[in-house]
Amino acid sequence: MPLALPLSGLRPGLSAALGAPAVAMVATFLAFGAAVRDAGLGLPWALGASLLIYGMPGQLVLLQFAAAGGGGGGATPAVLGAVAANARFLPMAVALTPWLGGGRGRLLALPFIAITPWAAAMQALPGLAPTARLPWFLGFALVSWSLAGLATAAGHALMPLLDPALLAALLFANPLYFALLLAAGMGVPASRQAVLAGALAAPVGLLLPPAWALLGAGVLGGTVAFLAGRGRA
Repeated sequence: MPLALPLSGLRPGLSAALGAPAVAMVATFLAFGAAVRDAGLGLPWALGASLLIYGMPGQLVLLQFAAAGGGGGGATPAVLGAVAANARFLPMAVALTPWLGGGRGRLLALPFIAITPWAAAMQALPGLAPTARLPWFLGFALVSWSLAGLATAAGHALMPLLDPALLAALLFANPLYFALLLAAGMGVPASRQAVLAGALAAPVGLLLPPAWALLGAGVLGGTVAFLAGRGRA
């Protein structure tokens, strides 16, 4: 697929991103922007974290490190923590890539793989024509990424006016939206196996160091779900 994509091909994805996904993205990144200002960091830092890392767990790891003044241990622990927190993007990219077609065009999607665009794409792309899938994802992802930056800036500016308890609750808006998407797909055997295996593997995280808890439980749950799916095939 050529790198140049017609604007008309992006419109379905643009429209799909402007409903519940937009609410979840705005709420989460609004809270992050306010948390950055509360930590005494400027707007450029907030925007850099949101638009370049674009993964809330990794952003929060770096924020905690920066708010503590570096923690005395150098940048390495913060970078490793952020990488571990966002390591889930690798299996997400592996699962999504086959739906984006071949050629160099799908490389445009790589910077925008995050929980909300990925979850929406995995539901929508199988029902689209192959030539429409990459434009749909890019349209959705561009809206989500832009809203993340705008909401971060708004949260940073409005922090003195916002209640801290409300901001803490808003951070869970995006995970809640993702959980609802998963619940909606429980009628599909593969989705049901993935959700149940993930839930059963979650306690494993309690036995692992915090930086590796999510990754370890995810690898275990995903492996169990994959093997269960192959056993039914």
